[in-house]
Amino acid sequence: MNGSVKVLDHNYGLWYDRRRDDHERIRRMDGEVWAPFYELPFARSGQDKAWDGLSKYDITKYNLWYWNRLKNFANLADQKGLVLIHQNYFQHNIIEAGAHYADFPWRTANNINNTGFPEPVPYAGDKRIFMAEQFYDISNEHRKAIHKAYIRKCLENFDGNSGVIQLIGAEFTGPLHFVQFWIDTIKEWEKETGKHPIIGLSVTKDVQDAILADKQRVDVVDLIDIRYWHYQADGTAYAPQGGQNLAPRQHARLLKPKKTSFEEVYHAVSEYKTKFPEKAVIYSGDNFDTFGWAVLMAGGSLSNVQNLDKTLSNAISTLKPIIPIGKNKQQYGLENAGRTYLFYNASAEAISVDLTKTAGKFSVKILNSKTGAIIKEEKVIGNAMARINKVGTGDEVIICR
Repeated sequence: MNGSVKVLDHNYGLWYDRRRDDHERIRRMDGEVWAPFYELPFARSGQDKAWDGLSKYDITKYNLWYWNRLKNFANLADQKGLVLIHQNYFQHNIIEAGAHYADFPWRTANNINNTGFPEPVPYAGDKRIFMAEQFYDISNEHRKAIHKAYIRKCLENFDGNSGVIQLIGAEFTGPLHFVQFWIDTIKEWEKETGKHPIIGLSVTKDVQDAILADKQRVDVVDLIDIRYWHYQADGTAYAPQGGQNLAPRQHARLLKPKKTSFEEVYHAVSEYKTKFPEKAVIYSGDNFDTFGWAVLMAGGSLSNVQNLDKTLSNAISTLKPIIPIGKNKQQYGLENAGRTYLFYNASAEAISVDLTKTAGKFSVKILNSKTGAIIKEEKVIGNAMARINKVGTGDEVIICR
């Protein structure tokens, strides 16, 4: 990872070997696999033949090489203060192109565990696959037990790591009942072990809000990830429903979302941070890489803001949003009152800082919001309302301490 990358978002591979890149659904005649390989979480059984020509999986046993490599990465990340987002599942296998499902370890033809999914596979229009509804159905006790053991493995593998965030799955648009089951399994494991990993809620808005309103489950959640919905620039929510057996991009084709804006990213993060101040809030949705400052100024975590000096970076966790900063909606503030202030000024107006209860002088740095370069330095005096004028025409960051 290069110096600017602080977070790795990981999910297991779509298929094991590169022959399936052709997106055909045919059974391979032999096991002459093509490297490089995408190692998967489950062990091979050594029995019979899966659709890829290698032995079938035993999804009650695990690929030690895969899990040990992830563990080693998490250990190194902890040493360097980096973050691993561990996606427990990968929904891409069970929705969209039929080839995504052809070599999937959970497919009945690919394992020795009698998972009970239909064979031959019910490809829609002889091309597409819609298996999410069946995959997330936990009424089958045998399959439910396999899910539960796998979720526990996801937790156990990172025992002792401080920088791992557990999310339910990449591209997840599944139903509420499966998220409830996932959280209940984690809650049970936490009670048994006394361990408390970082659990993130990364789901559609309706499912997210239902879990956060659930008194029996909300305390398991440490982090809220805004990923599968966003507020559009006009303030309305683009919020597909969970459990519709549609992938995120399939929802987008149907609903045609409009882009978000700085103000609406701030709105989304601030809304959830205000409701749940004890939980971290991250934003991974529309234009997440453009509006890092909006995430940060709303009190969010893991924004892509760079080039902050080390002293301020260390102080960020002590700062709380100033709501409201004033009548001007294009001005945003964070403060540790009387000590450190951070402002983002997207307007043409000056910033007003309430220092009426604080004596002494404050050093002010005005920075270019894109490059972090210092545009101007000045001093302001306490025991008064300080005024910090706009220097240029672009968005500016103001550090006052």
